[in-house]
Amino acid sequence: MHLAELNIARLKFPLDDPRVADFAANIERVNAVADRSEGFVWRLQDDSGNALEIGGFGDPAVIVNMSVWRSAGHLEHYVWNTVHRQFYQRRTEWFALMEKQHLVMWHVAEGHRPSVAEARERLEYLHENGDSDFAFGWAHLPHVKLWQQARCA
Repeated sequence: MHLAELNIARLKFPLDDPRVADFAANIERVNAVADRSEGFVWRLQDDSGNALEIGGFGDPAVIVNMSVWRSAGHLEHYVWNTVHRQFYQRRTEWFALMEKQHLVMWHVAEGHRPSVAEARERLEYLHENGDSDFAFGWAHLPHVKLWQQARCA
């Protein structure tokens, strides 16, 4: 099984606004790092090479990022140990705080490419039911649980 992830974010300003310029100018760079990362399988993109114009959440300011990885460890390495981290740390400059969980993960069969509708269903399930094997966040992963237990001990 592979790991699918969906991450949505609501932009504070339109993509052509100068206050979002640093984010917009680096999307291709950050995506290229993902594409070359160990364990990367697939990411949602349109003909432009990104997913900025792909909606599915009823709000044109909400952007979608969805990808598939061989394992949670591979995704985790990309998120926290590449240039992605630098942009993640600046997220409050560009994105509004979401009222509900904005990240969901779930396991998919090798070769499966999830649709936005499938991902939205998983995110809604997570909102309604919390972490489960059907839809979960970082804390549901076994290695994260062990790390949290050791940290609290």
